[in-house]
Amino acid sequence: MSVHYFDYNKPFRLESGVLLNEYRLAYTTLGTLDATGSNVVWIFHALTANSNPAEWWEGLVGPGKLLDPSQYFIVCVNMPGSAYGSTGPLDTNPLTGSPYYHDFPWFTTRDMIRAYDPLRRHLGIERIHIGIGGSMGGQQLLEWAIEEPRLFEHIIPIATNAFHSAWGIAFNASQRMAIEADASWQQASPLAGLEGLKVARSIALLSYRHYDAYGISQIEESNELLEGFRSESYQRYQGEKLARRFNAFSYYFLTRAMDAHNVGRERASIEWALRQITARTLVVGISNDVLFPVSEQQYLAATIPGARLKTIESFYGHDGFLLEYEQLSKAISTFLQPIQEEADRNS
Repeated sequence: MSVHYFDYNKPFRLESGVLLNEYRLAYTTLGTLDATGSNVVWIFHALTANSNPAEWWEGLVGPGKLLDPSQYFIVCVNMPGSAYGSTGPLDTNPLTGSPYYHDFPWFTTRDMIRAYDPLRRHLGIERIHIGIGGSMGGQQLLEWAIEEPRLFEHIIPIATNAFHSAWGIAFNASQRMAIEADASWQQASPLAGLEGLKVARSIALLSYRHYDAYGISQIEESNELLEGFRSESYQRYQGEKLARRFNAFSYYFLTRAMDAHNVGRERASIEWALRQITARTLVVGISNDVLFPVSEQQYLAATIPGARLKTIESFYGHDGFLLEYEQLSKAISTFLQPIQEEADRNS
């Protein structure tokens, strides 16, 4: 397995109106496309992940797992604006010869899936058997299933929504404010805003997890503490950890992309847009998810024609979509079982 690169060198207009003359996508493939082209699984990653789902979704992707490369041709693209190889803020602006930094022409989730389509054709993919993604990845999946309904046979959006809520936007805005408050943020440097990024990650964790998760994993063993609390150390550690592998510019623009997510934009309505989906759909929600509450997945399931809803129980909250492998595998396997049984009868 290795990361591949796809360069698109034709004019590409973003929703913002900016016209790009080129862009690059970093992507990972696992397995082999079969002779009929019917075994494609397209995985959409979340905010700060890379294009290798076997690395960050190891309980679902890999030999002997639900999404086994010996059975499927698995594709995952690093979203534009990220820090893992696709066109991003630290890349050189071909018009100026200098890095984009603050002037990066950020992609919306709709821009992203439109950028993926030339890659899909390049890979010889005409149909996607399963599209799956959680959080921001699920937002992209919904956009593509609306824009090209006949492309997907099955979609599994997890812990996601049809439009980003005022609550979610407020969380993201607070994180960007933390980055903006960093005195280094205005510098033209790859290291600009890193201290603010650490604070932003700390804020984000409060939306990714749940009261119960902290109560279980960060509980103190002594009643005598006045300082040095485990939960404070945990927040600082997670901020440092992200700052070592990401950059503030990517984080800043990707959260803006998430905020702009609304499948009803320039369409008749949100409901009309969701009703364009023809793929067989399993919507998965995570109990105790305070960022993408189950009510948002209930809305998706009630509006997408024929969609099913499965709620996964997890004290982790939103991060349950990355951690509850056993429950997710069971729910998805059950959803796919009738299709597999039919394939077996026809083989």
